Amino acid sequence: MKHEYKKHEKELYAPKNKAELVTVPKQKFFCIKGKGNPNSEEFSEKIGVLYTLAYAVRMMPKNGFTPDGYFEYTVYPLEGLWDLTTEGKKSESLNKDELLYTIMIRQPEFVTEDVVEKAFQIAKKKKPNPLLEEVYFDEIEDGLSVQILHVGSYDNEPESFHKMKDFIEDNELKIKTLVHREIYLSDVRRVEKEKLKTILRYRVTK
Repeated sequence: MKHEYKKHEKELYAPKNKAELVTVPKQKFFCIKGKGNPNSEEFSEKIGVLYTLAYAVRMMPKNGFTPDGYFEYTVYPLEGLWDLTTEGKKSESLNKDELLYTIMIRQPEFVTEDVVEKAFQIAKKKKPNPLLEEVYFDEIEDGLSVQILHVGSYDNEPESFHKMKDFIEDNELKIKTLVHREIYLSDVRRVEKEKLKTILRYRVTK
């Protein structure tokens, strides 16, 4: 049976559009860092490289290599950790050129360092790109977090962040860091801005 993250991991990938508490376990990711406007060509290219690696893992059995514990699954959505440069934090309005980001795509549990190495070999052969040298494999555990489903334009996210902060205050929680996570459930190239679905998360402590 194919693993569909939206069906089998509803707590993490199918939240409601109201703030809620969730515990996010340790997860494996292909990651790449950057700075600047997410509307830039460079940002798009970095997304492309991540997907090249993600599909290299997904399609391994068709390339003659089946990892131990492999199972059929839907490739996970793009995620991003977002921060601002020191200069960006001084500005009263958001300057997207001062954004710092780490974008990533989660990998299934069966993915080991050997599988990662194989994925890079496949990617470099099928779709060579100098940006592959910037991608790294990491395990991240967000732990206790507050999340919300934001529906609409990315520029309207402050409305959802406000709801999250009210929830955090009402439940006597504290935000660990203003570096927040976004999970992109919609393809921005195919979905109207008003209908985009994005999960927003803050790591918190009690």
